[in-house]
Amino acid sequence: MSKQSLVIVGGGYIGVELAQSLSATYAVTLVEPRSAFVHAPAMLRGLVDPGVREQALIPYDRVLKDAKLVAARAVGVTSEGARGTGVALEGGETLPADVIVLSPGASNGGIFKPADEDIDTFRARQARVEADIKSATRIVIVGAGAVGVELAGEIAHAHPEKAVTLISSEPKLFPDFPAKLGADLAAKLEAMGVSLVLGARADNLASTTEPYAGQVSLSNGAVIEADLVIPAIGSKPQTALFDGLDGVQKGADGRVKVDGYLRPSRLENVFAAGDAVDTGDAMTIVATSRQQPWLAKLLAALAAGKPLESQKPYTPWGKAPILVPLGPRKGASFLMVATFGDWITRMIKGKDLFIAKYRKLLGYG
Repeated sequence: MSKQSLVIVGGGYIGVELAQSLSATYAVTLVEPRSAFVHAPAMLRGLVDPGVREQALIPYDRVLKDAKLVAARAVGVTSEGARGTGVALEGGETLPADVIVLSPGASNGGIFKPADEDIDTFRARQARVEADIKSATRIVIVGAGAVGVELAGEIAHAHPEKAVTLISSEPKLFPDFPAKLGADLAAKLEAMGVSLVLGARADNLASTTEPYAGQVSLSNGAVIEADLVIPAIGSKPQTALFDGLDGVQKGADGRVKVDGYLRPSRLENVFAAGDAVDTGDAMTIVATSRQQPWLAKLLAALAAGKPLESQKPYTPWGKAPILVPLGPRKGASFLMVATFGDWITRMIKGKDLFIAKYRKLLGYG
């Protein structure tokens, strides 16, 4: 019997592993317009170490052995009745599909993830900001989520002579996690020379995506002069691909809602996962590491003729782990039940940032 066709849109953390794991079960096509996989966590260190940046921009040319890679932009899903029939591409072609998975991801400012499909443009943008960081004396980072905190740590480690200020509108770091995590990270950042401004909002950002020189006015009345202001104020889900689907709904954060089987619409054979989708998980790689194997197992069961309703619905992380390195040596992590410090954080993430894992996954190990 011939295999059913599976079209996966998005060659990120969900798409690549899903395509590889299901290529023996389905006739898989992976749609991804970029020429290289962008290992996003390493891009923060890439702003102070170009060698890391190059290792973490991994070409797609070796990623699939038993599946098809299509370098194109998907613009929509075609349908008939209650089923999706294919994925429409920007050039006018439609890829027919028995099953469709949408994982378009999210953007996080032009210097942390590509704003478009051009990897060379992204590489050049990172190099410009790397030069700006080198020449700046006073650097202000606005936003103290994982991206802002890690970036502050990377700059402080690579350039201890610079005055780095990290601004958060929250009264403490990582308020949704046990207090010890935020307290440990705050103490370590301050020991590295980073000034923390907590509980104050930046009111006059000239850009929310691109670094610039200027001053930052805070809601508490303070004004901070900076040679370089770097916004790090969160990811934006990329949801345009869902807009034409019947029954799609979005949450307050702009992410697309899904049912218990990760279906974003009334189309019974169209599934979605990753940062663009509200599964109950945060927008992290840790979340995708839970969604991808669940979705692979579900789709394998469907290919074997098992009814969808016989499978257990997806359950998000209760309290997801988080690893926050501050450069290659320091950091803190929350792993399920406890907070851990420098050594655990360094050995799991900080030393290598999982670069070796993803280079191996894409055939460059």
